[in-house]
Amino acid sequence: MIGLYDVDSRIPNLSLMRISGYYRQQGIPTELYMPIRRHLYDRVYASKIFDFSSAEMITPDMIVGGTGIDLKIELPEEMMEASPDYGLYNYPHSIGFAMRGCRFRCKFCVVPEKEGGARPNHSIGKIWTNRSSDFMVLLDNDFFGNPAWKDRIEEIRELDLRVSFLQGLNIRIITEEQAHALASVKFKNKSGTHSICSFAWDRIRDEKWIRRGIDRLQAAGLKTWQMQFFVLIGYDTTEEQDLHRVRMLKGLGCDPYAMPYDKSDPYQRRFCRWVNRREIFKTVEWEDYTRSKLIEDDPNQLKMFGGGEDGS
Repeated sequence: MIGLYDVDSRIPNLSLMRISGYYRQQGIPTELYMPIRRHLYDRVYASKIFDFSSAEMITPDMIVGGTGIDLKIELPEEMMEASPDYGLYNYPHSIGFAMRGCRFRCKFCVVPEKEGGARPNHSIGKIWTNRSSDFMVLLDNDFFGNPAWKDRIEEIRELDLRVSFLQGLNIRIITEEQAHALASVKFKNKSGTHSICSFAWDRIRDEKWIRRGIDRLQAAGLKTWQMQFFVLIGYDTTEEQDLHRVRMLKGLGCDPYAMPYDKSDPYQRRFCRWVNRREIFKTVEWEDYTRSKLIEDDPNQLKMFGGGEDGS
């Protein structure tokens, strides 16, 4: 039996599902790793996505990979080409990459170093293997950077699929044609329940391009409440600049979601906790939130707001 240890994935881990699919094609059973059953496994594969996640349960005899371990480790070709075993997670939808890489080389992002430049990867039809569901999650880091994006959009329309562009779309350079293409498909959040599409606002200097992108999306038919923005804080912005971005997005009717560059920084953790807890963000000003001693002095009150140390 093969054990598959998912250290920290927030959605079903595609690599582990491919490993499982590969072994199950050979008649070898697999399961998500359980330490209590360690003696039953002939081999254990571990995947760690985030470098800040704990690796204390990874042992030397495991075969380990993932962005949180080494950017250069890749699955063998025969595993990469295996059909994902969605039964590993009892996941009823489809997950995959229509493209890999990115057009840009942002210093805070590992994608260019890990995957290189933007290039097509799979067709929508190849990714859509759970045919009982009309919903799929695309993991593309730069969907409209795919030279074949028009073909992929046409496939999504023809197959009448609901699609989550999970990693977000680059609103800074979205064209009018791309805005209308996005509006023509059933874009969804990662659970497929709401018509929400994600974008990012990483640098304060991009404000005019962000505003232009929002205008183009609105002209194509999207509503601002359908636009979620990942807002990177703590990389090269001040507190005032962080506040300006989330308040501007809130004022436009968009939904900001703060992302800390350094999770160990108390300010970044606190700011993310304030923004990402909607009931707090909508009713409490940042100045009032920071003046309170809620976080430091009374953890029990913090629980009333649903806050956690990592802002999750």
